[in-house]
Parts: sequence; C-alpha cells; structure tokens
Amino acid sequence: MIDETFQQAFAHHRAGRLPEADALYRQVLALAPDHFDALHFHGVLLHQGGRHQEALGLIERALALDPEQSAANANLGLVLHALSRHAEAIASYDRALAVGPDSAGTWTNRGHAVRALRRYDEAVASFERAIALDPAYFEALSTRGLVLFEMRLLDAAVACLDQALALRPGDVASLSNRGGALAELQRPAEALASLNLALTHDPACTIALFNRGMALRDLKRPDEAAASFSRLLEIDPAFPWARGYLLNSKLQCCDWAGYDEALARLEAAVRSGSRADAPYLFLMASQSPAAQLECAKTWVADACPAAAEPVWRGARYRHDRIRIAYLSADLYEHAMAYLTAELFELHDRSRFEVTGVSLGPDDRSALRKRIERGFDRFIDGRALSDREVAQKLADLEIDIAVDMNGFTQRNRAAIFAQRCAPVQVAFLGYPGTMGAEYMDYIIADRHVIPSGDEKYYSEKVVRLPDTYQVNDRTHPVATRTPLRSEAGLPEKGFVFCCFNNNFKVTPQMFAIWMRLLAKIEGSVLWLLQDNALVVRNLRAEAEARGVAGERIVFAGRVSSPDHLARQRLADLFLDTLPYNAHTTASDALRVGLPLVTCVGPAFPGKVAGGLLTACGMPELVTHSLADYEALALRLAMEPGLLKGLRSKLEANRATCALFDTDRYRRHIEAAYTRMHARTQQGLPPEQFDVESPAGPSHRRPPRGDIRC
Repeated sequence: MIDETFQQAFAHHRAGRLPEADALYRQVLALAPDHFDALHFHGVLLHQGGRHQEALGLIERALALDPEQSAANANLGLVLHALSRHAEAIASYDRALAVGPDSAGTWTNRGHAVRALRRYDEAVASFERAIALDPAYFEALSTRGLVLFEMRLLDAAVACLDQALALRPGDVASLSNRGGALAELQRPAEALASLNLALTHDPACTIALFNRGMALRDLKRPDEAAASFSRLLEIDPAFPWARGYLLNSKLQCCDWAGYDEALARLEAAVRSGSRADAPYLFLMASQSPAAQLECAKTWVADACPAAAEPVWRGARYRHDRIRIAYLSADLYEHAMAYLTAELFELHDRSRFEVTGVSLGPDDRSALRKRIERGFDRFIDGRALSDREVAQKLADLEIDIAVDMNGFTQRNRAAIFAQRCAPVQVAFLGYPGTMGAEYMDYIIADRHVIPSGDEKYYSEKVVRLPDTYQVNDRTHPVATRTPLRSEAGLPEKGFVFCCFNNNFKVTPQMFAIWMRLLAKIEGSVLWLLQDNALVVRNLRAEAEARGVAGERIVFAGRVSSPDHLARQRLADLFLDTLPYNAHTTASDALRVGLPLVTCVGPAFPGKVAGGLLTACGMPELVTHSLADYEALALRLAMEPGLLKGLRSKLEANRATCALFDTDRYRRHIEAAYTRMHARTQQGLPPEQFDVESPAGPSHRRPPRGDIRC
C-alpha cells in the first residue's frame, strides 16, 4: 500500500502534477516517516516550488538514513545552492560525485556553486569534467563560456559560447554573453550583431539590452546606446549600473534634456547604496567625494571583492632591488602611455627592477615598442585570467604592484582583488578612490587631495611634493603648425578652446562659454568632435542662447603630435567642471597655451589647478565659476595681459616641475621606498607626504597676481 502510493506520487511528480504528488508524498510519510524515497523526492518537489528550507529538512532526513546515496546528495546540493549556502552545496556535490563520478549534471551543478564563490578556475574545471562526459551538454558549455568571460579570458569565452550556440543557435543568454565578450575584445560590430540576434528572440532580455548599449557606445553611437539603456530601465528600473550609463551616453552626444533631474536621481541612488552607476562614470557626474567613495565601495562589493584566498599571504621578499610592476590596459598609442613612457625608462635600475604588464591591445606602434623596451621585463597579460596574472606576479616576487587603470575602461581591478603583491598602489589613471580594502595607497599631491580630504579615500594617501601627474618631457610635437584656415578657424578673432572629451561639457559650463562668445566680438569656440550628434546638439544649444551655431568650430581626431601642434592656434583653453582637463591640460601647457580652470570639491575637479601650480601659473586657477568666467573674459579683452601670460608660460616650461620627469621619478621612488620599508618591517600602510629629495633645484618664477 505504501509503495503503491509512493509510485502514484512519483508518477504525478514526473508528469508535473505537483499538487497531487505533494498530497500523496505526505500520505506516504504519515504512514512511514522514514521512507527514504518519499523524503528525498518530496524534498525535491518542495525545492521545485521554491520552498527550499522545508526541502532541506526532508532531504537531510533521507540522507541520515543513507548518507552515501548519490542522487540525494546531488539534490541536497541544489537546495543548498538555492539557499546561497554554496560551500555546503559543493561538499554535498562532492559526496555525490564520490559515489557517482560520471554524472555530467552533478559536475555542472557543482560548477554553478563554485562560480557563486568566485572560484572561477575551479568552476571551469567542473564544467570541463561535465563536457568530457557529455560533449553536447549545452548548459555546461554555455556556463563555462560565461565564467571564462568573467575571468576576462575573452577569446576562450567566445569560442566556448560558439560551441554552445552550435547546439542551440537561438539561446538568448549565450548570444548575450557572447556579445558582451566581443565588446570587451573591442569587436563592437560583431558584438552588436550577436546582441541584436538575442533581442530578436527575446526583446525584453535585460542583459542583452545592457550589453547592446555598451557595444553601441564603443561604436560611437551614443544616442542609440542611450535608447538601449532607457528601454532596459523601463523593464527593470533597478538594473545594475544602467542609470549611470544612460546619463553618460546622453552626455556623450551633449543631449542635456532632463540633465539636472537625472543627476539628482543618480546621486540619491548612489548615496542609498544602490548599484546605480559605475565609479568612473560617476566621477564625471558627481562633485561629492563622499558619494564617489560610496559608489566605489558598492562597485567593489559587487564586481571585484577581495578574494577569499589571496595569492600573496604575507611572505616578506628579500631582494637587492625593489621589484615594481606597473599594470595597465593603456600601454600603446594612448594618452596614458604618452605620460609615463619616460618614467619607466628613467627608474634607477640600481635600486629598482621594473616589470610592465600590458592588459590591453598591442597596436605595434613605435610608442608600444618604446614602452616594451623601457621595462626590465614586459608581460602581455591579455590572455591570462585575473588569478593567473596575480599568481605570475607572486611567482616573480613583485614587491609593489601599481594599478594604472583603477575603474577605467578595460580595467582589471580583480587582479588586485587577488592580492598579487605585498604593496598595491593606485596611480595616475583613475582620479578617485577605488573604495577597496586591498588597495593600500593612492598617489596624490596637496592639490588633488588636500589635507582633510583623506576621509574620502579607502587608500592611504601619499602626496608627492609637486604633482601626482607624471609627464614625458620627450613627448613629440609636430614641427609644423597648421594655418588657421586649415583648422576651420577664422584668420582673425579670439579663439577659445576646450579639447576635453565632449561628455565633460555640462549645461552650466556651456552657458558660461556662450556668454563669453556673446561678449567677445568675432570670437569662436573650438572643440573636439566625438560624433556628429555633438555638432548638431551644441550648435542648437548655442542658437538657443543667442549665439550663431557656426561660431562653434569642431576639430576631428588626429595624431597626438599633430594635435599638440594645432593647439598653438588657440588663444585660451577653457576648462570643464566637475571633471577638469587632466592630460589635456598638461598638453595645452606643454605647447604654451594658457588654461583657465575652476577648482571643484573632488579629485577630478582639482587636477588642472594642481598642474597649473606645478607649471608656475597659479594665477590661472579660480575657485568659483563666477571668477572663472570673469578671468576668461578679462584675458580675452586684454591682449597684453594674455601675451604676458604666454611669455611666462613659455619661460616656465623648461624649468617647471610639471615637465621635469626625472624630478618626478625621484619623488615617486622615494614613495615606493618608504612603502616597501614599512612592509619589510611588518608595519601597515600609512599616510605620508614625500619631501623633495636632494638634487638639482628648480627655481620657480614668482607668483603673478590677477585681480578680476
């Protein structure tokens, strides 16, 4: 009678008639509380219905009767995984596999649980065991591809997802993940094709909409990207990071409709701890260093938390020279490489051994070749997982690992989450805190992180005496300066310019610029052109403010040497806020172009002021937008004053700290030496200021005085 009732229950269960099966399983257990199969399969049924805690109790009772039963252990693993008790789930799967090692399904489920603990190498191994048992096991192939994507093994991820899609060509998740991996590989057109195909099968697939937006951004189609993010937020208003990408995509085409309201909502969401914005994008929108710290912490907790098992576990290396590794995705024809190439070459090899780790493309340019030669050792880490890069640095006994990307595009912050070295330093590429406990120090100066602002940084602040930004004094500038007519500029008339990325331009800054154009007859504003939408939108905004749209002149992208040379045609560089000119500021100063800036409350808005001071031009630094506007107007109206500033800037460039790479090298080496010494003594990181080491003095011209 009991067995017959159980068989009826099991038949209903297999047929999907769950209420009937539930009632019959209960009848069996009322008569035979220790009926193994009824306990086991009633637990499975409850798990299928989302009643995981009740399911757990039943399956555990069954296993108390027969602990070695493989299927019950495997199903217990499923329940524990659903309850987010992943380590216990893995142990349960391992008990099942000890008895029945040939279950592809159990190996796959084990891979899911291990992935949840971010033990990605182990997850891949589990999926590979499943695939070895069943080469056509779609779920194992698809999820293995996803994990490879998460490990940043992008080529391998695409290959694996292609295998999965050969089995199920229309699988939306695989198409979406494949598109995401292709976008990360800088193959956005292929990515978009994959994502569009996913959306034909499921127009409401949120991850496909998000990845599609990212691919469209890479294709310089920000309006379409914004539409994709907007549609995504209609479906899921809380989708991680989408709100920030929507605002930034609109800024990329200077679409300011609803800007103030969108920014206020974004800041409120970030302050509440929501996954509303990526930290790098938030730096461009927010002026609150406290909110920027909150944004970074939220990102780290979700995307790259500290590894449970760090690679470096406290060993103290003993070397004749301090071993430094610089990690960057930008070691090619890129602004970051132009800034740093000479620093790598100048490091004192009697005291430092310097390794470069490239995490981005190899464009085979002359600059890339120079970068490679500038290191004692050069590693191309693109094909390595985060863990593999971290382990390689540990095997090399690197003393200080330097992150040059932070959370910028193609960052690999997860390498540092593995704790790849005794000392981990945030340097140059990311103007803000990473909010991560595993980053020990941030390189700064007294301008970008003034005294009292340390509370906004999870890292210990190390201030260099002149500037946090290194510059390569050998950076080439084209010998020929083009004619104004060749650049589309009027032969006569004052040329204001701003060569910052278009997304740094806010309605508030643009309104100031238009007032300047209105007051200076015959003047023009010279901007970079990132896309055709910028031209249309900014000229329309100018017309709405009573300024002819043709008075905004747009410059296309050219090589760095040619871009530097053409800046000589401009009269005055107008900076942006909340995100200043950084490399663009030092570029302008390098060619003798004066720049007016306004200091903001957070690191991104303080950079240009520090660079001007390091160049001996603090009189061009203002502390309110009213003063910024007044100073720019005065300089445009008084040619003699501006000429004097140009002469002063020209004289300063040869001696100022901003372009003295070797002086900077001594400062940062002093910082590295102190960091290393503390670690060797078993001391924790500490905040400190670097004093200028003994060496050639650099007399600065006296500070000027401009009153507005």
